[in-house]
Amino acid sequence: MLNFDEQRFLRIQLGAGALRQQLDTTIAACLAAGAENIFFTGTGGAAILMQPAAQLLQRQSRFPTFIDLPAELVLSGSANLNSRSIVVIPSLSGTTKESVALLEKAKAVGATVLTLVGHRDTPLGQGGDHVFVNFAEDDTSCESFYLQSLFIALSIMRHRGELENYERIVGELETLPQALLEVKRSFEPRAEDFAKVLAGSDYHIITGAGNVWSEAFYYGMCILEEMQWIRTRPVHASDFFHGTLELVEQDVSVVLFKGEDAMRPLAERVQNFVPSYTSKLTVLDTAEFTLPGLSPDARGLVSPIVLATVLERISAHLEVMRNHPLTTRRYYKRVAY
Repeated sequence: MLNFDEQRFLRIQLGAGALRQQLDTTIAACLAAGAENIFFTGTGGAAILMQPAAQLLQRQSRFPTFIDLPAELVLSGSANLNSRSIVVIPSLSGTTKESVALLEKAKAVGATVLTLVGHRDTPLGQGGDHVFVNFAEDDTSCESFYLQSLFIALSIMRHRGELENYERIVGELETLPQALLEVKRSFEPRAEDFAKVLAGSDYHIITGAGNVWSEAFYYGMCILEEMQWIRTRPVHASDFFHGTLELVEQDVSVVLFKGEDAMRPLAERVQNFVPSYTSKLTVLDTAEFTLPGLSPDARGLVSPIVLATVLERISAHLEVMRNHPLTTRRYYKRVAY
């Protein structure tokens, strides 16, 4: 595979999986101590990666769950953020300014702070009440953060008696790193062609629904815009027919992500509409990939993880094709802002 270290990938994703028991023990203790809600926060891409776990709890648990932006919470506060709150703050670097500020605010009100970081010797790595460290880099962090936040959500449901098949699901998730590696291998022959689609237009409408919407949003903003300077319009498939459809015309590129949760029909609605008005519809569907040992309900949970692992292969080809390394920036961490 192009510019890819298989053992490094497995080591990082197995590291995320290895945090499952520690996360479960921590959540059990928080609930036993009287936790009454949870905030999934984060800045930029890390915040987006928390959305599937938050949505899972909002849809399938009665435990009050909020997803909010640190920059706003620091300024406005929240009537729900208090000493009985669990606050999850992900930051790969452990130094993200807005998230560090939220850490201070959350601790000031007595909330229990869980930090998910790539480096312990950082403000967030040192400052959380419970710190979960798994080294990763930009090309491997999505799967790691998705998996850790999913473990948190599943643990809450387990200890509240809202999930009967917890042990089976987490047992299946333990096989995910190797399955993802096989997904990468199987997709590699197609990755260059998909990269050509992305390189072939300077503007893309990117859409998806359910838990894969987060990956559509993330990939458009954090990879194509930040790392490749390609303009995108991420739009949720539920909103596609309430504005964005008017931008669809011949030669406009529409990129559709399809997952395997209950929201799949929303993506299919877009898929049925777009070909009548542009020939540039590109679909990436997690149902096409083999995931041995994962039952349908587990597959539905990991759809954004599968997309992230496939899109990394596309990005590896895209940066070479465009002679634009993914590490190139004009402003991000380069100038004052």
